[in-house]
Amino acid sequence: MKLTYKWESIKLLALDVDGVLTDGRIIYDSDGRSLKFFNVHDGMGLSLLRRAGIEVAFISAKSSPTIGIRAEDCGVSIVMEDISDKAEAVRQVASSVGVDLSETAFVGDDLVDIPAMKVSGLAVAVANACPEVKEAADYITSSYGGRGAVREVCELILKSKGLWESIISKYIN
Repeated sequence: MKLTYKWESIKLLALDVDGVLTDGRIIYDSDGRSLKFFNVHDGMGLSLLRRAGIEVAFISAKSSPTIGIRAEDCGVSIVMEDISDKAEAVRQVASSVGVDLSETAFVGDDLVDIPAMKVSGLAVAVANACPEVKEAADYITSSYGGRGAVREVCELILKSKGLWESIISKYIN
């Protein structure tokens, strides 16, 4: 029951990028530019979440032009890159949007994400996260990072709030 309450209370979803929004691969082209693979279903989930008025933030330890492009594509205006202290970043984002940390979910996959998970009201690990991240999580997705994990989280938030049917009605009715 406690976990259900946590999903219902979420007003801010903060996400790591590499390994959560992507499958963790970074590919370099012959000019040294990095390429990342994002999942279209995750993007739709984020768009639906934003449509429901839930804030979304991307918080990455790395910096890449692709992060901003993906954020814009999904309607996400809060993007923090080159972040070494993700816990502090979550605190800053929550404060800036007027959300209590208990109303924040953080999704991570690697060790650098654990502090952010610990300060958030709901800590989520993707299915292919390292063991320590899974241990720190309240919930572990059934899907891998970059392979639908973010969509799974978005749907859980919307369904727990009773918003799913009204959000998707424009597509199925």
